[in-house]
Amino acid sequence: MKHASIAPRPERTQRPNTPRMAEFESLDHAHRAALQMLQSFDMLLVHLEDKGPDDAARALAKDILAFFSGPGRHHHADEEKHVFPGLLAGSDLALIQHVRRLQQDHGWLEEDWRELHPQVEAIAGGYNWYDLPMLRLALPVFSALYHDHIALEESLIYPAAIRQREALLQGEAGRVSMN
Repeated sequence: MKHASIAPRPERTQRPNTPRMAEFESLDHAHRAALQMLQSFDMLLVHLEDKGPDDAARALAKDILAFFSGPGRHHHADEEKHVFPGLLAGSDLALIQHVRRLQQDHGWLEEDWRELHPQVEAIAGGYNWYDLPMLRLALPVFSALYHDHIALEESLIYPAAIRQREALLQGEAGRVSMN
């Protein structure tokens, strides 16, 4: 039996990889910055123990103050506005419970920062009335919560939100192509 020649398949055009959604890259960047600031905060405490509130301590404190009072807070607001609502509107009860936990974390992180802020502000201003024992006790709590919070977001919440957005975009693309 002779086989008919089969024409080779035409090559498929290469499609670009689906780009990571820009808003999630921004959120991931904020996480890296937060982790770096937490390391800086640890370094600040060591520096204060060794050298006191000198120029280097003031510079570190100013960086920490700027981040946790600015981009760190904005990051949480962005998550509350852009990431959490879609997941909370879903039907996955375990996922909803995790999002609720993260919302609670945002409140606790804010509360912790309000306690730390005046101490860091004093250091940034070159004052010596900061309470180093208080900072030694409070920073590990703040840092541990931040680390746990980021781990949950990056391992579970962001991937779920990305899948949800991609499904939504694919659904919209399908509706557009049908019209």
